[in-house]
Amino acid sequence: MSAAHNPAVSSFDKARHVKYWLRCLRTHLPTLYQSNDSTRMTLAFFIISALDLLDALHSSTTVAERAAYADWIYRCQHPEGGFRGFTGAGIGHLRHETNKCWDPANLAATYFALATLVVLGEDLGRVKRQQCLQWMSSLQLEDGSFGDALGEHGGVVGGQDVRYCYCAAGVRRILNHPAGNGRGAKDGDIEIKTLVRFLSSIQTYEGGFANAPFQEAHAGWTYCGVGALSLLDQLPSTPKRANDESNHECPAESSLLQRLLHWLTSRQTSVLQEDGEYEVSDENATEPGPSEAPDASNAQAAVVSSSEIPSSDTPSIEYTPDDLLWAGFNGRCNKVADTCYSFWAGGTLAILNQVHLMDFNANRRYLLDKTQHLIGGFGKLPGDPPGT
Repeated sequence: MSAAHNPAVSSFDKARHVKYWLRCLRTHLPTLYQSNDSTRMTLAFFIISALDLLDALHSSTTVAERAAYADWIYRCQHPEGGFRGFTGAGIGHLRHETNKCWDPANLAATYFALATLVVLGEDLGRVKRQQCLQWMSSLQLEDGSFGDALGEHGGVVGGQDVRYCYCAAGVRRILNHPAGNGRGAKDGDIEIKTLVRFLSSIQTYEGGFANAPFQEAHAGWTYCGVGALSLLDQLPSTPKRANDESNHECPAESSLLQRLLHWLTSRQTSVLQEDGEYEVSDENATEPGPSEAPDASNAQAAVVSSSEIPSSDTPSIEYTPDDLLWAGFNGRCNKVADTCYSFWAGGTLAILNQVHLMDFNANRRYLLDKTQHLIGGFGKLPGDPPGT
């Protein structure tokens, strides 16, 4: 470790973080997050879960307070199954067949509601379990993916989104579907085989998962894809260590997992801010005529000027030993480190039992030294305000 780095700097101020999350729980949300009131269920999950992870939920809140939080969540339960994102969407006795599409349950809120109830220690006895499972199965599309809600005339809103696939797998796991066979909507379950087929279709050639087929891999979507497979007990066996004599994986599965692990570990980066970008030269650009095919000679119009490209014997980025002390994770290729991807990428490695592949200490220093905020919480990037 460089002598310029003071190990005392890399410290986690638990009291400060507890104070921040209690402020979010008991008072008005910070200004930056007030526009997200319609997704209050999501915020509730992250706030209550943060306090639980800090081992402060029970010591900093009373039994009556926790019961009140659970009651609020149950007030968001939809009469036809699932949960709303916040109580403001409920129209109560004014609800009828014509306007009920304006008062829908949504899949993300349902997952966060159930997960928060579990964190609060609820037994889920007040959950409309069968209605919820039946409603959720109606959100599954032919390709196996899930929409978010039911709109007008019972049509599914949204779709081909791996985040909803993860939420569906999570809801199914939490409610412990009694059939457990994935036979489909007839018994209130989802179609497991078609969902797994969809998830397989969004793994890219790089190894990560995209949001839909033929899109770019992303760490958040990769977590959701791998997490969904894990929740469904459909995750291929993870690679064994080289000296493990029980290493008898299917070659195709092993190749896919190795590409996934390579992509995930490649997300760790010591590039913490955007700088040194090349300027784009367009001074030679010409507009082709209406019937004129693009001219290859004008291809230089929107490319980097040759004088700005580093020579092969000169590294484009120069690192000092201190620079390598901090290494967070990015979400996609050629992006800077971002706090949330320490979870999305690191969490995926944890699901795969491969956390040892990351540089844990460099990531810890990045979070504690660079994005831990003075008032508690962590910012997206160094200097940013804390978020949820």
